[in-house]
Amino acid sequence: MSGRILVVEDDERIRSSMRLALEGEGYEVRDAASAEEGLDLFAEAPTDVALIDLMLPGMDGFECTRALRRSSAVPIIIVTARSDTHDVVAGLEAGADDYVTKPFVAKELAARIRALLRRARSVDEPSVLTFGDLELIPEQGVLRHKDGEDVHCTRTEFRLLCELATNPNKVLTREQLLDRVWGYDYFGDGRLVDVHIRRLRTKVEPDPALPRHILTVRGMGYKLVP
Repeated sequence: MSGRILVVEDDERIRSSMRLALEGEGYEVRDAASAEEGLDLFAEAPTDVALIDLMLPGMDGFECTRALRRSSAVPIIIVTARSDTHDVVAGLEAGADDYVTKPFVAKELAARIRALLRRARSVDEPSVLTFGDLELIPEQGVLRHKDGEDVHCTRTEFRLLCELATNPNKVLTREQLLDRVWGYDYFGDGRLVDVHIRRLRTKVEPDPALPRHILTVRGMGYKLVP
């Protein structure tokens, strides 16, 4: 699977190794040593996936992720030497879709990228899904209020919502959602699901603290109640 990748990493050695590894997998790679340079490159020519190091000089990776997310739904993978839960969750809350920690295996990184690029939906998926006062149109990538106002979601948030909405009232485990939305299981981390569920609730629930549609089933997973 080919695609265009943007790598934002200030360590030249790591940046070069990432570029060579990804080019070896067939990707077209552009790289930047700072967040500012990376955002400029993306503005010039948007890419299919962005890899952003959290520890960058000047603007850090968190702010770079937020800046990119304000203008694009491009899949973002944060790359960090810190596996601390707070840093990982903060990166996901900033808008990232996934994360890898250094040192990483090139094949694992490539697998995560392939999973993010694999967005095809099954042909028998309903054309319009509804819950509450929202309409979800998978084929068009549209989520909107019935009054016509669109709700902005990242690709991963949208895919996650589609998975829940096509299985109304059915509990889906974190493992099932990792497999169906991110496309992998043993590489996965339940925090990816939890953070994206929280982000979705801020967009589709009248009161995210008291959700009516995307419910947690303790000890099991999540379900969507229309």
